[in-house]
Amino acid sequence: MKRTVIILMLFFFQQSLSAQKEQQYIFLKTWNFLKYYHPDLAGGKKDADSLFLATIKSVDSNDDFNSIILKLSKDLKKTLTNLAPAETSTDILTKNQNFDWFQKNSKISSENKALLNNIYHHRYNFELLKEGKLVSDEKKYSFPKNENLPPEYRLLALAKIQGVVDHLFPHKYIMDKGFDDFFKKSLEENSRISSRKDFEIVLAKLVSKLKDSHAFSFYKQLNYKKDIFHGDYLAPFDFQIVNDHILITKLIFPEICMKSEISVGDKIISINGKTIPQVIKEKGELLSTSNTEKLTYVLSKYENNLIWTGDQQQKSLEVRSGKTNKKFSANVDMIDPSDQEKYELIVNYLQDKIRKSENRKIIHKDVAYFNANRTLAFIDKVNDDKIDAVMDSILSDAAQKKAIVFDMRAYPDWGGFFFHYLYKYFSPAENYFGKYYQQNLKNIGTFTYKDQSITYFPTIPGKTTHTYKGKVFILVNPDTRSASEWYSMSLQKIFPQSQTIGQQTSGGDGDLVKVNLPGDYLLEFTGNGIFYPDNAQTQQTGIRIDELMKYQDQDFLNNRDLEFERVLDLMK
Repeated sequence: MKRTVIILMLFFFQQSLSAQKEQQYIFLKTWNFLKYYHPDLAGGKKDADSLFLATIKSVDSNDDFNSIILKLSKDLKKTLTNLAPAETSTDILTKNQNFDWFQKNSKISSENKALLNNIYHHRYNFELLKEGKLVSDEKKYSFPKNENLPPEYRLLALAKIQGVVDHLFPHKYIMDKGFDDFFKKSLEENSRISSRKDFEIVLAKLVSKLKDSHAFSFYKQLNYKKDIFHGDYLAPFDFQIVNDHILITKLIFPEICMKSEISVGDKIISINGKTIPQVIKEKGELLSTSNTEKLTYVLSKYENNLIWTGDQQQKSLEVRSGKTNKKFSANVDMIDPSDQEKYELIVNYLQDKIRKSENRKIIHKDVAYFNANRTLAFIDKVNDDKIDAVMDSILSDAAQKKAIVFDMRAYPDWGGFFFHYLYKYFSPAENYFGKYYQQNLKNIGTFTYKDQSITYFPTIPGKTTHTYKGKVFILVNPDTRSASEWYSMSLQKIFPQSQTIGQQTSGGDGDLVKVNLPGDYLLEFTGNGIFYPDNAQTQQTGIRIDELMKYQDQDFLNNRDLEFERVLDLMK
């Protein structure tokens, strides 16, 4: 009898949680709908956040979906006379806009469905926004870093993430299926948490669902990131994730590694009992990256310090020897960053490693080599009236070579090199190399194709074209991101004979949009839809690659640059 009572109590508790979750979900959906479409809120006559905070406190367990909608809309203008402006664009991305949550919800009355539909048909035209104002503008709410946010502000943060996904993020349609169900689980989890750290885990999991490399930086906003990602200590060795293991590539502290019998070339196959694929999966649930290649890339960066599990300074590793291929267990003492002497040694090591990476280049008498992150130096000390002549000279010299290499494995330091000067010298008059979709201000949640030529190439009176018939190589990897992906697509069009060689790119192209969340968090994400002219996807996918390079253990141990080697091989 007692067991039956307990089971019934658990059942009713779960039912209560489920009802609360649905109730909050409809509240948040309705609030976002009103916020982006009702002229009073979208136009700024009434403050959307104030409406949220005042109304959420008045919602109780007796409220059904209809009473929630009425409470949110009761002080808003009901008689709307200005119809939404006519749509003039012919190419519109509408895949994200979906109102099934109320239009197909049998629990919402026909009167409330008519109310919401009427608001949409008389929605606010964001083209009327004052200059300098953005649709993405949000208030800041500060709280002590070690204190949990009050429940209503936690819900406001989640509501703003939901609003970003539904109305501002152009790629909702390719996010993991079932985001709405995951969001409801997040609401349930949020109702049970009791600490700021637990709330930050809820936030990180939600943001990871965007699968957008622009949103990767969100983890840096977390006050408890070291606890969440177990980043209190640093490895005594450098490493690289390869397939299902972590390859040890350099002993930064040989004496510590020798104590654990760890050598260069050894492969870590588990950390504190978790296999490396398990660890990568768990980290991927807390980090937003557009594809697995990008996730592996950022987890492999020593300076990010994101791959480790467990909070102890000593890590229990299962290792496969690089020499004998035999497995062995090793307890490795990690480095405490508060040890100033050891920490400085790590910093010096990383600075030297980065310096060597940045200085890489192809030196070949028949090759003109351009690094995307090393072009501003061409004009750094040149007077403005001399820049055109200097750039013409540089590109004229390049045009005499048998091959031109564009190394796009970094973020461009000067967009003018690609957008203006390469276009001016080499491109045909038209260079529509992609399709750029921007926020449709007449109908938030949809995106319109931007057909103005200035988006793709500048206007240059009297432009001439120097057709280049030599070989062209475009080198890419997961660090080819955003603007670097955009300009790589332009290069592919300017030079039809080009070969794109490397690894899958970041898959997060487009302008960056920033949204403030309560608690001093800043959510950054891709704000535009970027496609090839044939509508082929680039978000998550990355740019088109002609020859995919796959690095193996020995390649990393030998510090090989397979892209460089392939170019030199093709030059023979």
